[in-house]
Amino acid sequence: MLDREFIVSNRELVEKSATAKKCKVNFEHLFKVINRRKELINSLNSLREEKNKNSSQVSKTRKDGGDISPLLEKGKEISNKIKEEEEELKRIEEEEFNLLKWIPNILDEEVPSGENSNFKIVKEFGKFEEKKLSYFEIIKSDEGIDFKRGAKISGSHFPLYLGKAAYLERVLVNFMLDLHIVKHNYKEIFPPFLVNYDSLFSTGQLPKLEEDMYRLKDDDLFLIPTAEVPVTNIFRDEILNENELPKKFVAYSACFRREAGSYGKDTKGLKRLHQFNKVELVRFTKPEESKKAHLEMLEEAQRVLVLLGLSYRVILLPDFDTSFSSSKTYDIEVWAEGSKEFLEVSSVSNFLDFQARRGKIRYKSREGKNLFIHKKKFIFSPNFCFFNYRMCKKKF
Repeated sequence: MLDREFIVSNRELVEKSATAKKCKVNFEHLFKVINRRKELINSLNSLREEKNKNSSQVSKTRKDGGDISPLLEKGKEISNKIKEEEEELKRIEEEEFNLLKWIPNILDEEVPSGENSNFKIVKEFGKFEEKKLSYFEIIKSDEGIDFKRGAKISGSHFPLYLGKAAYLERVLVNFMLDLHIVKHNYKEIFPPFLVNYDSLFSTGQLPKLEEDMYRLKDDDLFLIPTAEVPVTNIFRDEILNENELPKKFVAYSACFRREAGSYGKDTKGLKRLHQFNKVELVRFTKPEESKKAHLEMLEEAQRVLVLLGLSYRVILLPDFDTSFSSSKTYDIEVWAEGSKEFLEVSSVSNFLDFQARRGKIRYKSREGKNLFIHKKKFIFSPNFCFFNYRMCKKKF
């Protein structure tokens, strides 16, 4: 969530980011609400000051033996007015909050923007060869992935991994966990797969993406769309000490998404699954270390692919493709030799203090100030190996 004063001082930037991310916010109404809130606070401060003066006059007049009736009547009028404006302020602040929660994070100045903006290729690595067979054709065996039986068990886009395919998925998860724990000094987390509304609100999935969530209505819990949600919320409503930062976590989780907006898109095979596995890194840092940490995580993400010998490219997403909560996102796309296309396997995002404000995640500086933490993440889906012809053929 963005700070109120920041929005007022940077209206053009905030509106531009909201427009690019296709977030419909009534800014005219929002600013009227913000102004009314300010008026009420100023009025209440004046009324409370007036009430204090009146109380002092009551005490003085009573002491002097004077008639305090007019002062008591005036005090009653002031108290009624204060109560009335406090109730209005409560309603205004609730209305303001309901408007602010729909405003997305601002975009980094390096993010490609404009009417015809497109992603920017930052790096390419490896050889981009083409093969006759795709992973989809190779894995159809008793040692591969059975989409029909997965659909029979659960529904479409719930693949059933068999034999070597199940083994490969598990090995890749362990490989990525071990790499980031041993080489990159991340602390392993095994999080819950069900979270409450507040957890999804703090990371920005709710309320905007509720239609993509799997929800258990009887318990008012949601299946996680990513391990980022529970890991980010470890410190929700907490204040850390500056010397505890940075915090670096790595987590494996199954992930669940309804993919409500994917109808009509290319969904064959392992694309746009409702259940899939991911290994995710999350860092909590001080604001001044935010950009450096983001680039370090980008390098850590690429290390996975280099060690596996896969060809890939790194792209910087344009404004309209950058998520609601992110300020800047790099995607890493693996070259799928069989289907002759680049497929996203990882994203590396910097959220600045946007999620920390929504979740009230702060740290106490050496000067004693409570400041909002900056957060960033990168995700990796083990499924990416199946997209690569050479890796599939080697394993099957």
